[in-house]
Amino acid sequence: MQDINLGAVILLIAAFGYFSNFLNWRFLNYGITRLLYYIGALVHETSHAILCVLTGAKIEEFTVFAEQPQVVHQKSKIPFLGELLISAAPIAGGLLFLFLINRFALGNYFTMPPVQFSSWLDWRSILAAPLSLLIQINLLRWQSWVVILLCFSAGAMLGPSTRDLKNVWPMLILLFFVKLPLLVGLALAALSLIFFNIILQVIAIIFISASSLFLRDIF
Repeated sequence: MQDINLGAVILLIAAFGYFSNFLNWRFLNYGITRLLYYIGALVHETSHAILCVLTGAKIEEFTVFAEQPQVVHQKSKIPFLGELLISAAPIAGGLLFLFLINRFALGNYFTMPPVQFSSWLDWRSILAAPLSLLIQINLLRWQSWVVILLCFSAGAMLGPSTRDLKNVWPMLILLFFVKLPLLVGLALAALSLIFFNIILQVIAIIFISASSLFLRDIF
């Protein structure tokens, strides 16, 4: 993990999170996916709100079920670091939420291999986690459906918004020099879950498209 830094991973999380949301809005714009989006948005904005309270930033508005979910808050009482923690909170909050669901609601039904990254060219490790989760899916087990439904909102749940990045862009530059294994590992785990989400979305898009063509040919 020595050749990758926290700032780069956060930007990748944001980019692929936006791509995941785009797939939902463009190709999977159904009632169930909109509901799942708001579940992810609830975890996302609640994570912001909790860190606002912990860092002394007064919350002025908390909105989830809107076109643009957001938490509007005053400045943190902890200069610089407080704003960074608030903006990055959904990454940790989303991971914690999914961990708790898997641990206590699903009885550790799914296991995720640790993400190890030794160089920019070694993408096999970062792809191992979503592929491992995909292999563990059994459509005959309700636990698999819970994970599928929750992970469909991973982009909205874990990915920082444009507002989040704007709030901390000076600190984000400094994160390009941060290579702490624990922090980078957590960020890579979030990125892997978003990759898993995108894989699920692509499978769903292909299935829906193929089904539509098949039904059109019949009728």
